[in-house]
Amino acid sequence: MDFITICFTFAAEKSHYMSVKIQEVITALERFAPLPLQESYDNAGLQIGLTGAEVSGVLLCLDVTEEVVREAVDLGCNMIVSHHPLLFRGLKMVSDANYVQRCVRLAVQNDIAIYSAHTNLDNAEDGVNYKMAERLGLMDVELVSPRRVPVRIDGREQTVRAGSGVVGYLAQEEDSLEFLKRVKQTFRVECLMHNELLERPVQSVVICGGAGDFMLDQALAMQADVFLTGEMHYHQFFGHEQDIQIGVLGHYQSEQFTTDIFYAVLGEAFPGLQIFVAESNTNPIKYL
Repeated sequence: MDFITICFTFAAEKSHYMSVKIQEVITALERFAPLPLQESYDNAGLQIGLTGAEVSGVLLCLDVTEEVVREAVDLGCNMIVSHHPLLFRGLKMVSDANYVQRCVRLAVQNDIAIYSAHTNLDNAEDGVNYKMAERLGLMDVELVSPRRVPVRIDGREQTVRAGSGVVGYLAQEEDSLEFLKRVKQTFRVECLMHNELLERPVQSVVICGGAGDFMLDQALAMQADVFLTGEMHYHQFFGHEQDIQIGVLGHYQSEQFTTDIFYAVLGEAFPGLQIFVAESNTNPIKYL
C-alpha cells in the first residue's frame, strides 16, 4: 500500500468517525433495545447532553460514577453509555451533596453526554439475560412469557418481543454443585449464595439478572432445575429445598457483561467509532 493510499484510507476512516453524532449512537442503541421496553418505574434514555454533538469517543460502563466520568475525560470521550441510569430519581438541585449531583456537574463541565439502557435492555431479545445464558453455554434460549410491545424503529411502527427473563438448557445434565461452581467462576463471584444443593442433576435454567427475585415463582411453575439472579430476599430461599436450585450472584456480577452488548451494537453500526470499556470496577459492595 503506497503513501497516498494510506493517507486516503486514514482520511476516510477519520471522516467516517467524525460524522457520527450522539443522536446516531442513541438511535442504534434504541433500535436494539427500544425505550418502550423499559419498566414503568425506570428512567432509561438520554440522561445528560446535546444529541447534535459529534462523538469523539464512547465509554461503556455498568454504573456512572465520578471515576468513570474522569476516565471518559482522560480518554477524550464525550459520551458515556451505561446500563444503570445515573438519574434514576429526579434531582431538586445540582450541587455536591452526593455522587449523582457531582457526576452531573462533572459531565456538564466536560461536555459529556450520558445515555443509559436499563430495563429496556434487560427485556430485549439478545439483551442482558441472553448474554448471561451465552456465558454459561446454554442452548435453545428463549424469553420467559414473552409479550409483544409496540415500538417505532426507523420511523416505522412495529411490534417486538420482550420478556423479563430467559430459559435455556445445558447441552447435557450437570451435577448441581459443579454447575454452581462454574457459575461462580464464569461471573467471578466472590460469594455465591444458594439454597440446599439438589440431589439430582440439573439441565434447565431460568435467568433474570439484577434484582430478579420476582421471577422465582415463575421458574418454579416452569419446573426449571435452576434459577439464577442477582438479588434475592432472605425469606424466598425457604421451602424450595429440592424443588429448584437457586443461585444468587450479586447484582453487579450478574450484569457485568452488559458492556459486551453495547460494544457489539455500536461496533457493528459505527466501525470507525472509538469505543472503550471502563476499567473502573463500580461495584459498591466489598467482600471479606
